[in-house]
Amino acid sequence: MSELVAANEQRLIRGHQPLAPAFWATLVWAITATLAVGLVIMIVAAPLAQASQHQQFASAIYKTFSFLCHQLPDRSFHLAGHQFAVCSRCTGLYVGFALTVLAYPLLRPLRTTTTPALIWLMLATVPLLVDFSLGYFNIWANTHASRFITGALLSSVAVFYIIPGLIELTARIGRVPRSV
Repeated sequence: MSELVAANEQRLIRGHQPLAPAFWATLVWAITATLAVGLVIMIVAAPLAQASQHQQFASAIYKTFSFLCHQLPDRSFHLAGHQFAVCSRCTGLYVGFALTVLAYPLLRPLRTTTTPALIWLMLATVPLLVDFSLGYFNIWANTHASRFITGALLSSVAVFYIIPGLIELTARIGRVPRSV
């Protein structure tokens, strides 16, 4: 472990990004990707379960997501004649997050724990706020597509802050000496 600390110190001196242990970085990414894809599957599984007469299963999914989303039928996508477990904006948030987490290792080294400047996260929030505000004040009627896209944009950018943060947290926890 001291070799990793020394390597990171040398990288910082030379202006490079610090590295997390490869195993932990990969594990954090795999767990996050699995959970994100699982949530998207559940969102789509709810209307399919309801259409297949699996009411208890569908009801459990809808109930779980009801704590996170308003689930208004007119603001939700529908499949097989039944609405998704979340609204179109939340669907965009979950799908954007899942797709970006899956692509993350292709876009950035997993062991890198630095994050982009916060301005990028703020800029990704602007379209969502504009879309929401214009609809809220009845200036413009936002659509399923605008809600989905603005949600997906925000969550896609958020991945570049969340994954490095989780990897760094895991690396720090791994460096804590354990008492017997």
